Amino acid sequence: MKSVAFLKTLAAAACVTVACSVYAQGNSAASAAATTSAAPAPSAKKVDRKLGYTVRKALSKAQGLDVSNITVRSRSGAVTLTGTVPDQGQIDQAGQVAQGVAGVKSVANKLTVMQQ
Repeated sequence: MKSVAFLKTLAAAACVTVACSVYAQGNSAASAAATTSAAPAPSAKKVDRKLGYTVRKALSKAQGLDVSNITVRSRSGAVTLTGTVPDQGQIDQAGQVAQGVAGVKSVANKLTVMQQ
């Protein structure tokens, strides 16, 4: 009788050990997959940041354009210009300059005129 109880206890312990081992392996595989899928995100952020800097640089080089109150944001090639400029001509010019930068797919020009 004691040997049957001992075998049942031993079998239960073996089942628990195997179940824990499988669970631990499943978690590491899931975390590896999460790490792999999360890796491209910083790369996309880096590309967006670089495009934003390139557009900002192009705007600052444009003649007659006051960029002191212009903010440039970029996401997947879509550039958004926000802020204020002294006259309507600069709004149009900023949009044209931003559209001319390599890598820009679209421009959302949300600039407004602010009389100083």
